[in-house]
Amino acid sequence: MVLGILLALPALAGAALLVSGRRADTVAAPLAVAVAVLLVGLGVAAAVTAPTLPVAALPSIGVAFAVDGLAAVGVTTVTAVFAAVAVFSVGDLGPNQARARYHGFLLLFASAMLATVTAVDLLGLLVAWEVMGAVSYALIAYWWRDPARGRSAAVAFLTTRTADLGMYLAAGAALAGGAAALELAALPGLGGAWRDAAVAGLLVAALGKSAQLPFSFWLSRAMAGPTPVSALLHSATMVAAGGYLLLRVHPALAATGWAASASAWIGVLTALLMGAVAYVQRDLKQLLAASTCSQLGFVVLAAGVGALGGGALQFAAHAAAKSLLFLSAGAWLTTLGTQDLRELRGAARRRPLVGAVFSVGALAVGGLPPLAVWVAKDEVLAAALAASGALYAAGLAASAVSAAYAARALVAVWSAPAPRSEAGRVPASERIPLPVLAAAAAGLGVVALPPLAAWWRGLLGQEGAASPGVGEMVVSGTLAVAVLVAVAWAHGDRSPAPLRAAARARPRWSREWLWLERAARTGAVAPVLAVSRALATFDDRVLAAGVGSGAAAGVRLARLAGARIEPRLDGAVRAVASGLRSAGRWARRPQTGLLHQYYVQAVAAMAFLAVLLVLLVLLG
Repeated sequence: MVLGILLALPALAGAALLVSGRRADTVAAPLAVAVAVLLVGLGVAAAVTAPTLPVAALPSIGVAFAVDGLAAVGVTTVTAVFAAVAVFSVGDLGPNQARARYHGFLLLFASAMLATVTAVDLLGLLVAWEVMGAVSYALIAYWWRDPARGRSAAVAFLTTRTADLGMYLAAGAALAGGAAALELAALPGLGGAWRDAAVAGLLVAALGKSAQLPFSFWLSRAMAGPTPVSALLHSATMVAAGGYLLLRVHPALAATGWAASASAWIGVLTALLMGAVAYVQRDLKQLLAASTCSQLGFVVLAAGVGALGGGALQFAAHAAAKSLLFLSAGAWLTTLGTQDLRELRGAARRRPLVGAVFSVGALAVGGLPPLAVWVAKDEVLAAALAASGALYAAGLAASAVSAAYAARALVAVWSAPAPRSEAGRVPASERIPLPVLAAAAAGLGVVALPPLAAWWRGLLGQEGAASPGVGEMVVSGTLAVAVLVAVAWAHGDRSPAPLRAAARARPRWSREWLWLERAARTGAVAPVLAVSRALATFDDRVLAAGVGSGAAAGVRLARLAGARIEPRLDGAVRAVASGLRSAGRWARRPQTGLLHQYYVQAVAAMAFLAVLLVLLVLLG
């Protein structure tokens, strides 16, 4: 019952707003906030009671949703972040914006993500995955009258759709392999080839949704949507869904013997390289977008090395910190009208509350002790160290890069402000959720401290998992602090000009997101378009021309037949008819009705028969 309401309530409310259109603009925001508050309570209730919701679907194939330890983390995180975004959105949209459409899609988005985190089989997961992808396109293209935003939404949608084909491959392989009701828990028991195909499909789909390498570039395009959408999309919903899915199917990854290693290395390389991309960005939202790829790389790494406790904590802690950072950026965008880091100099001094909570979020994603992300990363790195020293070293380097881009953002917003006119106040609805998210970003790490650590690992079935030693935590914490201080000094106003210029250098490879979009256009889009054009040409010049020529030949043949053949046929038919009419007339002649003529005919016939009989006898 609780789980059914949790999934259905936002879906029904969102559908009602979308159907109502602009007539519901005045009630859209209050309705969305009310539903969001209810969802927080329902999410907590579902996490405590662990309900199951079977749904009748196809014959012999059931669909079910359930809340276990991992899903409990998912539903509480999604509902809490959605509530913060819904409250913030009240003051973020302008008076003439289509609020019913915005909040309607936002509610549908939340419902799809809740279904994703509670789905226990591939059929339910596939439906939720598709709805989430479609609604994300509508949200990113919210200002659809702007062609540039529409193109960006299309790039993001088509990129994730390409990766989503993996989900269909996974469902098909699982069905062919005989997985009972396509349950995710049954994937490790599939036959070798079907299991590998299913896991490969899920891995590709998850990497695409979570903007991991090589799909990361679509997240830059997703910045075209409203800032609260970015906050929800990047922190607790679609982008986080891929990492969450890999945590969910970790037993299947491990069963293949290759997918877990692939997940771990892709995750850590994404964390490292996209962290470098984040560091050189001049647009705050672009910096946060690249850092989302980097931070979720640790979740993907956790799935590869089996650190479910650390991965789930990273999922929740990053959701709190990243939604806080995006909403803070949205508040500055509302009041200062810019998201350019050079124009945001001194923004934190102008708006101390926003500056303070933004600092908490930035220090959290930077891995500063004792904030939550630092604890989560150390949990993941401990498992990485148990798996491979090289993996641990790469992960540690990625955490250092996280501190670097966090420091760069902090230096920009805390620098001496540039002269500019005073801007407006941050609306109250935008201020309310920020301290709550800051508290979560700072304090969630307590679940890794004794005795809560035992409860946390028991919740996720990780009682015997590797835990970070004191030395490892000291190393990672010291590294984060050192990098933060070094980058802050290098970018600070009092640092030497040459050093400041060198620190602000922007290598082209990182400025252009590793040329990933260009590579996709060159390696995938251009060949597909070339093949499409070739097929269109073949269709126009061969198939269509052949059909046209055949039709023309048919017309000419018909005309020839009409001119030459048909008159002869008509003459032959008329001749046959004339002959038959003549035969009929000859046949009617003996029928005179005169008895003596019949006798003469009979005598003639008898004479003929007699002569014939005599001839037969004589010849015989």
